[in-house]
Amino acid sequence: MMVFADLHIHIGKAKGKPVKITASSDLTLENILNTALLEKGLNIVGIVDSASPNVLEEIDELINKGDLIELEKGGYIYKEKIVLFLGSEVETLEKTGVAHSLVYFPKIKQMKEFSKIMEKYVKNINLSSQRASINAKELVKIADNLGGVLIPAHIFTPFKSFYACFDRLFYAFENCFEKIKFIELGLSADSFMADHICELEDKIFLSNSDAHSLEKIGREFNEFFTEELNFESIFLQKKGESKITSNYGLNPKLGKYHRTRCDKCGFIAENEPPVISCPNCKNERVVVGVLDRVFLIKDKDYKKPEHRPPYIYHFPLEFIPGIGKKTRKLLLEEFKTEITVLYFAEIGEIARYCGDKIANKIQKIRDGRLDFKSGGGGIYGRIIIE
Repeated sequence: MMVFADLHIHIGKAKGKPVKITASSDLTLENILNTALLEKGLNIVGIVDSASPNVLEEIDELINKGDLIELEKGGYIYKEKIVLFLGSEVETLEKTGVAHSLVYFPKIKQMKEFSKIMEKYVKNINLSSQRASINAKELVKIADNLGGVLIPAHIFTPFKSFYACFDRLFYAFENCFEKIKFIELGLSADSFMADHICELEDKIFLSNSDAHSLEKIGREFNEFFTEELNFESIFLQKKGESKITSNYGLNPKLGKYHRTRCDKCGFIAENEPPVISCPNCKNERVVVGVLDRVFLIKDKDYKKPEHRPPYIYHFPLEFIPGIGKKTRKLLLEEFKTEITVLYFAEIGEIARYCGDKIANKIQKIRDGRLDFKSGGGGIYGRIIIE
């Protein structure tokens, strides 16, 4: 069966207390599960703040109520409809900076053990993405010993990523590098960009939302083909085997760190990469974009590995010019989920409910008849539709 999974979603509050400081307070455990199921059309979600004791307490409460049922091969099914994976985003201290990793465990028992271990290395275990006084090699060993999986997060972003710290991911993990099977690309990158680096050829690429609000859930997701829906079937794949059939992600031009941006004059590069200084005002202090960083460190021309699935550019309703909250609500009331609206609903039916103008925009997006203004330096890019 084909399933859709967004494996990087934050929790804003649990037990009435903050978890991810920069996330919306509406991002509660049950709100996430219901929104992902009812509005976004997802089958699997990964909550990456599960090491917080307050989040663990809420998960326990849902288990005790019977709303969450533990699956034998890992994961939890919510109201018999959507599967939850327990993850934790951790900031490790590397020689040349800090980097984020996502660590997932099959069952709550392992996550509770992980939480107790990490309490020794962070200042406040209740908060998300805390800086830990360990490095990536130490973290992957902890995860491995507990039966978990470590995935480098948003690996190219200019802040808190491994390729911001190192020219090669191998330097961060060294003799543990073979344990890294998955890589999260991040919003400003796609498979085409990442496949300019040799060491990533046999890695499985993930596209996740890194959602800090309910609206952002599912802005990037993965399509898996699997006979079973559980932790083992998704994460514990054999070497060379990929059950991902498609990555659905933003066109990287829409990402807020895609191109180099000048802090002084606001220039965002559109010319050939790499751009590492501002050609407009000659300022050397710029935020180097993901595309520019990739072209600085690439070690081969692009070649798609045989196992690499297609990367399909996905445009959430909130990114489409002219679709505001009212129109989005109308579309969801009629067609139930964003995935249905964007990929499966008849254009004529969309026009019937929201008018020809909106229907034509969705048709142009399906056809790829659109242009972009690239994002950079913390500013999202824009879709331009004539």
